[in-house]
Amino acid sequence: MEKEVKEKTMYQKAPQITGNLRRHMIELPTAIRDATGIVIFGKRLKSFVFTTDVAVIRNTNADAIIAVYPFTPQPIITEALVLAADVPVFCGVGGGITTGKRVTNLALDAEFKGAMGIVVNSPISNEVITQVRETIDIPIIVTVVSEFEDIEARIRAGATIINVSGAKKTAYIVSKIREKHPDFPIIATGGPDNETIRETIKAGANAITYTPPIVADILNEIMIKYRTIYKKEDNENNI
Repeated sequence: MEKEVKEKTMYQKAPQITGNLRRHMIELPTAIRDATGIVIFGKRLKSFVFTTDVAVIRNTNADAIIAVYPFTPQPIITEALVLAADVPVFCGVGGGITTGKRVTNLALDAEFKGAMGIVVNSPISNEVITQVRETIDIPIIVTVVSEFEDIEARIRAGATIINVSGAKKTAYIVSKIREKHPDFPIIATGGPDNETIRETIKAGANAITYTPPIVADILNEIMIKYRTIYKKEDNENNI
């Protein structure tokens, strides 16, 4: 009898709870749940939404936020993102335009403000990665854009996680890294749909970053529906 109860419990589906107002949200592709995830400070993270939009951050089912933007990182932006999020935030602290000691200072500030990890761009030197590693305790995510980058040197310098962003070659780059580093944590861009995400996971990615549609496009779809309603009502009134 006890065995039957255990078997029934094992195969139950997870209950889903939502609300009328929160039902309209950005849901990430379901294939991401097939990833192993990366356990960081006791939390298993499989999906990272790539955004700095506070409205998106508050209306997505992603496990975490990866907030990288094409400007010099600013502490007040980091503070706003961490304050707005109800899931872990991984903040960009430079490495491309922003270099040297400023990256280290921004990384330390991000840790103090509550970020779970920091993200550095591909051009960053290994010396700066080492300086950051000696300064902070949270994970350092190092972005990789080519299969020709020296991954071993990044790991020796202090990288905690490799973030592969290689466009159409992402899955290939992931597979090449995984060949030499079977257990090292890898995050990778998964592409636009379940098929490309599964390909990236199969190549060896532990977690997936997903770029959501921009808010303007989502709002445009809603406005089209609203206009259709008014057009229909106008036609009915003219009959």
